[in-house]
Amino acid sequence: MWGGRTGALLRVWRLWPTGILGRRSISCNAASLAGSNCPQCWNCGGQRGPIRGDGFFCPQCRALQPPDPTRDHFSLMDCNRSFRVDTVKLQHRYQQLQRLVHPDFFSKRSQTEKDFSEKHSTLVNDAYKTLLAPLSRGLYLVS
Repeated sequence: MWGGRTGALLRVWRLWPTGILGRRSISCNAASLAGSNCPQCWNCGGQRGPIRGDGFFCPQCRALQPPDPTRDHFSLMDCNRSFRVDTVKLQHRYQQLQRLVHPDFFSKRSQTEKDFSEKHSTLVNDAYKTLLAPLSRGLYLVS
């Protein structure tokens, strides 16, 4: 399912989710599972747990997950929370994320994943535009 170009990109950028298909993730311990600290996948119901990488995909079924509403632009774009931002690194991160979540890559997936893809893509676009311009970046920092 995640072979070819997408799988290669996930592996190169170390965004390949942890876990083995068909097995429950062992990254959540029993105490955290009991307290529901680990979010569940909307598709397979498996525990997603603290995933290496960005956590965009379920480690069991590889379904795109809903965006995290608590995540700020700096963490999404993998930048230090500072006024000074490496714009070349920012641009590369933007392109990397768009290759993962752009709606064009989800045209043959479920409507739910298409919707999540649009939301992720919108968040990535907003974060990129905000952090790229010095004025909007400064305003975002003080807000």
